[in-house]
Amino acid sequence: MTKLSVNINKIATLRNSRGGDTPNVVRAALDAERFGAQGITVHPRPDERHIRYSDVRDLKKVVSTELNIEGNPIESFVELVMEVQPAQVTLVPDAHDAVTSNAGWDTISHRDFLTEIVALFRSKGIRTSIFLDPDPKFVEAAAATGTDRIELYTESYARAYASGREAAIAPFVETARRALQYGLEINAGHDLNLENLRYFAETVPGLQEVSIGHALISDALYLGFENTIQLYRKQLRK
Repeated sequence: MTKLSVNINKIATLRNSRGGDTPNVVRAALDAERFGAQGITVHPRPDERHIRYSDVRDLKKVVSTELNIEGNPIESFVELVMEVQPAQVTLVPDAHDAVTSNAGWDTISHRDFLTEIVALFRSKGIRTSIFLDPDPKFVEAAAATGTDRIELYTESYARAYASGREAAIAPFVETARRALQYGLEINAGHDLNLENLRYFAETVPGLQEVSIGHALISDALYLGFENTIQLYRKQLRK
């Protein structure tokens, strides 16, 4: 079954909007695990506008499933990952001022850089994943970096799902099949929700994990945190 990793960035955004420590991100992570999350994802950015580097250190002490740290491997991010040593690091090429991640890596142009970063993290036993657009042409270069996984950037699928899910998912299926040929495992994330998740999980081959934050936390406002996590888990059961 595809695992659900809950991204708790939005919990930190709410906390930071008021100051103080409510809601508490560590408590949110522990509750998410208790309610059925199989991993916790955070995406610290240099300006710490949501998850702070100190949050990541605190979470490492208590997360008992899998801690996945996403981010652009700038110097401060690399130092944090090497210190914390999460279960997984997901490399995302987002600009420092990006509202949210909006593109995958050009693994052809950045292969040498990514190879160096992947080797560094894997030397500490950290599973690596490279954020990738649904385009098979980037898969071979991704595999050449030595990465363990790719994470498919699913915004285009979510945007086009309502107008034609078969066409929307086709490039993801093709890219996933190519990745499997190269021995890569597959994650996915961005704008997956209760409407489009089941079809994606059923159709994309070899899907190991999805990380979901914005939609899940938004649904939890109406449906409750525990119930929402269970509903997302239900979409991933085959």
